[in-house]
Parts: sequence; C-alpha cells; structure tokens
Amino acid sequence: MAADEWLADRFEEYRAHLRAVAYRMLGSLSEADDAVQEAWLRLSRSNADSIENLGGWLTTVVARVCLNMLRSRGSRREESLDVHVPDPIVSREDRIDPEQEALLADAVGLALHVVLETLTPAERLAFVLHDMFAVSFDEIAAIVGRSPEAARQLASRARRRVQGATSAPDSDLARQREVVDAFFAAARRGDFDALVAVLDPDVVARGDGGRLRPALTEVVRGADAVAGRALRFANPAAVLRPALVNGAAGVVVTIGARLFSVMGFTVTNGKIVALDVLADPERLRELDLSALDAG
Repeated sequence: MAADEWLADRFEEYRAHLRAVAYRMLGSLSEADDAVQEAWLRLSRSNADSIENLGGWLTTVVARVCLNMLRSRGSRREESLDVHVPDPIVSREDRIDPEQEALLADAVGLALHVVLETLTPAERLAFVLHDMFAVSFDEIAAIVGRSPEAARQLASRARRRVQGATSAPDSDLARQREVVDAFFAAARRGDFDALVAVLDPDVVARGDGGRLRPALTEVVRGADAVAGRALRFANPAAVLRPALVNGAAGVVVTIGARLFSVMGFTVTNGKIVALDVLADPERLRELDLSALDAG
C-alpha cells in the first residue's frame, strides 16, 4: 500500500470523531464537513511520520479550524438579533445510521446546540473539547492561547450557562412521542387549554426562518404565549412526519409535498420545555433527509 493510501485510511478511521467534534463546535453540518476536509489537507501536507498521536493531532487541528470559523462569524451573529437554530440531525425513530450515531453521542439535543451558540468561541471550544470529548485543559490552553487555569475557567463558565439554560430530556422516547403527538392534536383541534397542559410554564419556542421567512424568526416564552402561537400557525394542510431530531422526538413538516420545517422538542418530566423550529428554506434544502426513506 502506498504511503498516501495508508495515510488516507488512517484519516478515515478518525473522520466520524472529527465530524462530531466539528458539529458540536459549529452547529453546522456543512461547516463541520469543511473543517474536517481542512484537517485532511493539513495532514496530507505535513510530515505524518513525526506525529505520535494522530487522533489527538487531528482533533487539535479541527478544533483550531473551528475556533477560527467561530471567530470569523461571531461579529455577524453579535450584531444580529435573529435567532439561529443549528442544523438538526434528522433520523428515523426506529433506526439511526452509524454516522448519525457518532454525531449524536452524549445526546446533544437541538436545545443544547442553541445554548452553545450563545457562548464565546473560546468558551464553546473549552466546553465541547473538555466536557464532551475529555480533552485535557493543557491541550485546550495551547489551542486558545491561554493558561490551563484560564482554559478551565472558560469551560466552567460555559458549563454554568449550559446547565442554567437546558433541561435533561426524558429518556423514554415513547413518552416523548406521546407528548409531542398531544401537542399537535391539541393545536389542530384549536384546544388552547390542552396545549397549555403539555407545555412547561417556562417553555421556550425558538423559530429560525432565515432571510426568506423573517416573520418566523422569533423567541416565544411561556406556556400561554407558545400555545397561542401554535394555534395561529396550525395548518390543516400540513403533513407531520414523526422523526428523531438530534435524538429526541420531533417532526418533519411538509405542505403540498414541500418541506416546510423541522421541529425538535425537548420533553422533560412529561412537559415540553423547549421547541426549536428550523424553517429557513435555504438551509432546509441542504438537509439530508434520506434516512427517513431508507428501507
């Protein structure tokens, strides 16, 4: 086997892991793929024989690439009041393919990804690498250009933000599905009280309609407000296809055979505590929903 083929094979051993790191860092599947590709280009141009720990080296490279990408887009996000719902991972309820399974390890739900979007690039890197992938603070410090103690503090601040803004979803997917089904049944009946009954009093609904559907981009808080919003947008012509969205109960919504939105729910203690809706036509076109049609 030629040296370049051997190196390519070694890289493929780490591709799923690297894509998972990049997805958690960026919340974008296309950008994650770009980061992984950049890691391969840097590896192919390096002296691979001198790399003692290839997996660690590649993880560091991907992290640096992602950090630069986060910093470059950070000013645009900070200047915008728009809500950004990260790319969802959509799969069938009865089966998740191995590539998606790697992306969804540790049950990184869509609501958590939304919170990660609010962190600074350095906080996000420290939290993702240490708390999700057990990278040491010494290694993280070298990436962000700070001391190990400063890296520890970055992760600690991020952890407090995450813990204060997210709830652990119920582990029973069947129970999650019952609650989500009850939500849609109540919305279609126009039953405000039934809607409120399945919503946590402090529920947060986030919609991202992108530049083509700005009216759908908003954050709605509280059971009454979310229930009212659900009633206004209930559409009898909508077809709801049950799916797993980032490992939790969700739906893919089509209207007239056209993909309209992907909705992810966080169900905790039998109540919906978060609802995240991606309705941006430009980003919806980029989603790979082929897993839903796999036999």
